[in-house]
Amino acid sequence: MAEVSESIEVNVPVSVAYNQWTQFEEFPQFMENVESVTQIDDTHLHWVAEMGGRRAEWDAEITYQDPDSHVAWRAVDGKDNRGAVEFRPLGEDRTEIRVRMSWEAEGPVEALGSAAGVDDRGVKSDLNRFKELVESRGVPTGAWRGEVREGEITS
Repeated sequence: MAEVSESIEVNVPVSVAYNQWTQFEEFPQFMENVESVTQIDDTHLHWVAEMGGRRAEWDAEITYQDPDSHVAWRAVDGKDNRGAVEFRPLGEDRTEIRVRMSWEAEGPVEALGSAAGVDDRGVKSDLNRFKELVESRGVPTGAWRGEVREGEITS
């Protein structure tokens, strides 16, 4: 499986960074290859993206969510992928965001792109756009602060 791990520091409190990140339907605003994300319910999302010049759709389940700390997911159909985002306060108004993702590269274009570091650069660019978005707003556009464990809402 292809893997990527990238991080960035943003100049907003951890709650602002976390709350904005959990506005999944706004991902196309900063994720270059994502066409749309539709939130089906509190723990399920439908993704449409272009990867390696091909359109892909899949459903994902949020498997773990701990406010201001951690969000993890896995695909339940379509494109095989999983990942996690961790949020670490670095002070009152500064947060480190660390993204880890893995996926099954499909076909030679995706495999070559992954081997050449295209995926790492793409995630880093997406994180830079998220930084610009969240810092320019200063406040999140919404929030869902429920906890999820093994795909089940616990609070």
